[in-house]
Amino acid sequence: MSGKETPTALDIPILDPLPVETQRYFEICQEKLGLIPNVLKAYATNEAKLTAFTALYNDLMLADSGLSKLEREMIAVVVSSINKCFYCLVAHGAAVRQLSNDPMLGEKLVMNWRVANLGLRQYTMLAFAEKMTTASSTIEEADRSALRDAGFDDRDIWDIANVVGFYNMSNRVASATNMVPNQEYHAQSR
Repeated sequence: MSGKETPTALDIPILDPLPVETQRYFEICQEKLGLIPNVLKAYATNEAKLTAFTALYNDLMLADSGLSKLEREMIAVVVSSINKCFYCLVAHGAAVRQLSNDPMLGEKLVMNWRVANLGLRQYTMLAFAEKMTTASSTIEEADRSALRDAGFDDRDIWDIANVVGFYNMSNRVASATNMVPNQEYHAQSR
């Protein structure tokens, strides 16, 4: 793109006016996060797609699970690091910093999760996430058994696999559309 400015995302207009439910959801985001994540604005071009995306995100990342919110965010960062997804690394790196109260943890997970001082549970979880991201067809019962040995039950393994799958999908969409993270993420919890 020599001589031209690089676009920051696909230019698809947000629904105007926003449906009442979407407007309320955005208001809640603004209240809780101090921003409306750009990913939600991108999905707000189609109400059905926004509803599907937010329902799945909320279920995987916020609903009751044997995985902590921090563990789910750690998976998001490790998967996004492997996939080199700028949007998700910035957004979920900020969440790891905030949830862990450890700015270095987010940076370590971005660069090389193996340098983070992790216990067996989180190490095994992230090794599984990495393998599922890079070579899912090679996962065997031994990989699931390692998760069980680290303290995860079958429901937890289901949740791990679904979080990994969600971020592999989200990373690809964000990268393919040149989705740019909100500037506010860069300074959060540092």
